[in-house]
Amino acid sequence: MAHSSLLIALLPLVGFVLMLILGRSIPERATGWLATGAVAASFVATVVTFFSLLSTSKREVTVNLFSWLSVGSLHVHAALLVDPLSITMCLFVTGISSLIHLYSIAYMHGERDFNKFFIYLNLFVFSMLILVLANNLLLTFVGWEGVGVCSYWLVSYYFEKDAAASAGKKAFIYNRIGDVGLLLAMFLIFQTVHSLDYRTIFSHAGAFSGTVATVTVLALLLAASGKSAQIPLFNWLPDAMEGPTPVSALIHAATMVTAGVYLLVRMSPILALTGSGRATIAIIGGLTAFVAATIATSQKDIKKVLAFSTVSQIGYMVLAVGSGAYAAAIFLMVSHAFFKALLFLGSGSVIHSLNGEQDLRLMGGLKKYLPLTFPTFLVGWLTISGVPPFAGFWSKGDVLTNVYEFSKPLWILGVLTAVLTAYYMSRLFVLTFRGNERFRELTKDHDPHESPWMMTVPLVLLAILSIAGGVLDLPWIHHDSIAGFLAGPASDLSSLTHAGTNAQWVLAGVDIVAALIGLLAAFSIWKSTTPWPKYESSFLERVWRWDDAYDAVIGRPSTELANFAGDVIEPKVIDGAVTGTAVLVRRSAEGVRKLQSGFLRHYALGIVAGMAALVIFLLMRSW
Repeated sequence: MAHSSLLIALLPLVGFVLMLILGRSIPERATGWLATGAVAASFVATVVTFFSLLSTSKREVTVNLFSWLSVGSLHVHAALLVDPLSITMCLFVTGISSLIHLYSIAYMHGERDFNKFFIYLNLFVFSMLILVLANNLLLTFVGWEGVGVCSYWLVSYYFEKDAAASAGKKAFIYNRIGDVGLLLAMFLIFQTVHSLDYRTIFSHAGAFSGTVATVTVLALLLAASGKSAQIPLFNWLPDAMEGPTPVSALIHAATMVTAGVYLLVRMSPILALTGSGRATIAIIGGLTAFVAATIATSQKDIKKVLAFSTVSQIGYMVLAVGSGAYAAAIFLMVSHAFFKALLFLGSGSVIHSLNGEQDLRLMGGLKKYLPLTFPTFLVGWLTISGVPPFAGFWSKGDVLTNVYEFSKPLWILGVLTAVLTAYYMSRLFVLTFRGNERFRELTKDHDPHESPWMMTVPLVLLAILSIAGGVLDLPWIHHDSIAGFLAGPASDLSSLTHAGTNAQWVLAGVDIVAALIGLLAAFSIWKSTTPWPKYESSFLERVWRWDDAYDAVIGRPSTELANFAGDVIEPKVIDGAVTGTAVLVRRSAEGVRKLQSGFLRHYALGIVAGMAALVIFLLMRSW
């Protein structure tokens, strides 16, 4: 197991290094296959490690690599922690990333920086694997920063465009704010238990006072909010759509935004120490899920609808974590990886067929032109809408059932969000594939075309996973499912569902009704786009004016402060002090220079005058 677990992280790193060394000396296609092969081999190593873990009774193995830091009482080893949580994360990270890599070979064909793109992609996957496999917070932080910098490079991939460059910087800055929370949590944890090793932290959890535990959990929530795009740091993620579509799929489905949820689940023994901290997490998750869903209802860009959908779905996961339903959060994370990767790659296929167009108002009627993209996107739409028997129905239902037991108001908010989810995704589906062919002005000379096989094969596989993914944790097989696997001897991350069978059936019925309401509302409103229905809200389209508020409260005052510093502080205070010092020295030198005349008689006269003054001084003292 030690060797295979090491290969999980090592193989993408090897791919990164090889591509970095070879550079442009190898053909475009060879680079794509090398990068894809490295991640696919990592997936194989993950599967081997998974079965090895199943065969052991302890289900927890630490693989020590080397001694990393030893400063005072701080001793940190570079080591991997292979347990049910980390291996579950690795399975979908490597599996989904392999399909996205394969898709990218065709999607990015002909791009100027094709090789560089795959270099970043392999490094991205490696960083995410280090994040989830690390056995201590400091090594997790290395992976945490790695995915942050890779997201900056990939989001701003088309850096010649101002929007892409700004989006990359926005993502980077928002994530750095979240990093402050993680660093603060690490400081508090080390001060309390004198270790950053996960198992040591959990075994000494009793050392945390109530206040320290609450502050630590809130700091972890800040970190998760930055990485997983939750209120108040959620509005970087939609702008990140400026990157290539495969990057969007990778960030939203397999890496980056799932990191915050993983961190909270990993630190669940600390979360358990503070009811108020967990309640805050649940409230933030519930509000984020609802707010993002309302915003998605009015977006015109196909990728931005999916981006706000991700923010909303991650909000569901954070809500589950706050409710204590850790296994439900992971179940939704896994199924979300399936259907969100499918939806993003499907949208990429649509964009590819329309020569880069992303505006829903210029789509429609694509069903007959995209014979493989259409049915696979149909599966993704029904899955995220919560229609049975697709995976989204089971995973979202698991979350809502647990939330119902935790807080009835948050459950109501979650159900309303489910209605909105079904509505905005049905709106997207109708505007893209049904109705009038509004794209004709873009494709006057040719019809839209289906994507090549390297793009459609991942769509088919992800559609199958989206259909069958629900069996991973069906309500009646919790003993032999994700919940049962995560609740092994090493840890207890099982869901907390206590509702009886009848109550679960009723709650499932509510979920189905919520999905149907959203679907019927969307089809009735958007059955015709001539004229365009007047159901769009500029307030929602402009993200509840969240960016405007930040601009008014932070951006503009900061700009004014910078202008004042540039116009007044720097030239008059800083430069004035430097210039004043120089003038003082120069004038002093000019005064002293008059004493250096160069005439011997002047120096002799000075000597005589000095001796006379000295004699007078001595005589006066003797009197």
